[in-house]
Amino acid sequence: MNDNAKIGTALLGLGCLFIVLGVMFFFDRMMLSLGNMLFLSGLVLTMGVSRTTRFFHKKARDCGVRGVACFFGGVALVVLFKRPLLGMCLEGFGFVNLFGNFFPIALSAMRTMPVLGDVLAMPGVSAAADKLAGVDQRRARNSWA
Repeated sequence: MNDNAKIGTALLGLGCLFIVLGVMFFFDRMMLSLGNMLFLSGLVLTMGVSRTTRFFHKKARDCGVRGVACFFGGVALVVLFKRPLLGMCLEGFGFVNLFGNFFPIALSAMRTMPVLGDVLAMPGVSAAADKLAGVDQRRARNSWA
């Protein structure tokens, strides 16, 4: 991992932190704006400029423009037009459309973590997490076989 990817990963983490704090502080516009800018710059530094543009162009071509337009439209509403509630709703919808295929992979990675894996193994939590991530419960239960 080169230095740009390390810095990008740190910026991604800080961006997510500021977005969560902005939502917790009743959609504070400045924290959400800072979180969006840190998240986008971290994404570009982690993946690289050409791979990032290729990712968004591929998503727009394969899945339609809806996810990309909603994500960047939400960012624009928060940062430029000072509408944090509407912008975060639109951005969240775009985020799910863009990165929805990644949720089962992230869920399986979280299940291998020490404390979080134990929480995700609880019966009610496991079923809810599988349903949210779109994992087939029959396949998830028998994945070890």
